[in-house]
Amino acid sequence: MTHETKTDARIFELSIEGELTISRVAELKEIILPVIANNKDIEIDLSHVTEIDGAGVLLMISTKLEARQYEKMLRFVGHSGQITEAVDFCDLSTFFGDPIVISSQSA
Repeated sequence: MTHETKTDARIFELSIEGELTISRVAELKEIILPVIANNKDIEIDLSHVTEIDGAGVLLMISTKLEARQYEKMLRFVGHSGQITEAVDFCDLSTFFGDPIVISSQSA
């Protein structure tokens, strides 16, 4: 499940709940790509992600690259423990540049 809101500060917020796995990647990609196309500043809340696999990590990477290509600001926020573990395991904290993930590396 996902939830979408647009704040007064013009930040589009998207929350992903449940699995970020191969079984949902196509569905989530169809939701996320239009959000990137139609908004300049985007936050994707991952605090309710219960599971992530390699396909989920690849979706995060491709989403970040898509935003960069079109000069959009995309941040992943509220990382669940599963997200932090996957990003740490793949040594991607610097690539994503998200403060919570970077601070988890330092801890």
